[in-house]
Amino acid sequence: MRSITEKQLRSCFVNASLRERNALTLPDGFDDLRWDDLDYLGWRDRKSPQLGYVVVDLDDGPVGIMLRRSDGAARTRPQCAWCEDVHLPNEVLFFSAKRAGQAGRNGNTVGTLVCAQFECSANVRKRPPVAYVGFDVEAARRARIETLRENVRNFAATVMKEG
Repeated sequence: MRSITEKQLRSCFVNASLRERNALTLPDGFDDLRWDDLDYLGWRDRKSPQLGYVVVDLDDGPVGIMLRRSDGAARTRPQCAWCEDVHLPNEVLFFSAKRAGQAGRNGNTVGTLVCAQFECSANVRKRPPVAYVGFDVEAARRARIETLRENVRNFAATVMKEG
């Protein structure tokens, strides 16, 4: 992911009001982030834990999405829709996001299951278990990273989609 400034971060949100963008709490260690290790930037708001933020690096620049955690709890352990990790060391939660533009102002939302603290970039970089003799672990890891990037880009496109 390309690095961004605080000003760029606050201005890139497509489904948040000016007041919401100005009120958001930056992620811990924002000035020291290792951007090359991130497929997207995601964090939970320390002041409002029900809120989460995701910034995706698209061709046209960064796109920010404000998410709201669902109050309900899953009956079974769900799988993260983004990193698709079946050996998760963390909790997966349901988040919803207002759609961008008029659709969001009309109350339309999009939902997804995501790692609770947005740990997907770290999860896909873990060494996967060897599935069989001759299994290319590094190729599998690269494929997981690309799948994560694609899943997050698709979610951002759905949030931004008109109608």
